[in-house]
Amino acid sequence: MAVLEGWVKGSFTSASLTRDTYRKGTGPVVIVVHEIPGITPAVERFANDVVNAGFTVVMPDLVGTPGRKVDGKYVASSMLKVCISKEFTTLALQKTSPVISWLRALARSLHNEIGGKGVGAVGMCFSGGFALGMMVDDIMVAPVLAQPSLPFAVGKARGADLNLSPDDAAVITQRAEDGCQVLGLRFIEDKLVGDRFSALRTLLGDAFIGIEFPSASKKDHSVLTEQRVDEGVERVVAFLQEKLLTQVQQ
Repeated sequence: MAVLEGWVKGSFTSASLTRDTYRKGTGPVVIVVHEIPGITPAVERFANDVVNAGFTVVMPDLVGTPGRKVDGKYVASSMLKVCISKEFTTLALQKTSPVISWLRALARSLHNEIGGKGVGAVGMCFSGGFALGMMVDDIMVAPVLAQPSLPFAVGKARGADLNLSPDDAAVITQRAEDGCQVLGLRFIEDKLVGDRFSALRTLLGDAFIGIEFPSASKKDHSVLTEQRVDEGVERVVAFLQEKLLTQVQQ
């Protein structure tokens, strides 16, 4: 199969930041934000699963080379780009990554075009917490956090930080109290996630649905892609369908 076969390449600009996007499918919008090193074949496979479940999926290209397979050199190169980019908060505490504003604008634009009950988003690895930050807007009704890993878990404080400013955290807490649920997935022994699931439970209370899978290896990290757990993919698809496709009962 060709690289990104059937995906339509486009671009989106907000606040002077422009990024390429890849779009496929019909139905409510789900934004799939790739992990390090980029839009790999495994990320595309997951995104196709979401397309096939009845959604319009848009994948922003934030770093890396779309379609390139994972290798050590590629991971290191993408990691360096993330570390030096001003778009991502990799070490600072209680600070929302600037790229989340761009993602929120993308979500609003797509929702204005396609409509529906709202928008879903799936973040993974360094982008894992981005879907949480997008909850500042009411249109984000199906946020999924797969192994959230920013800021990098260097020390206890960073390992529990949710990549949110205090103001954004307050808005998100209120949305959770109002009924917006958040789905999180991780491998139990994944050190890169740190103590964020505990922090998410504190922030969101019963609105946080945490799913933890046993680690076959201490290197297991990518629940939906490189170390794919089919049950995890199924839980994500079911969550998106419940929040975005289920009709509101009169």
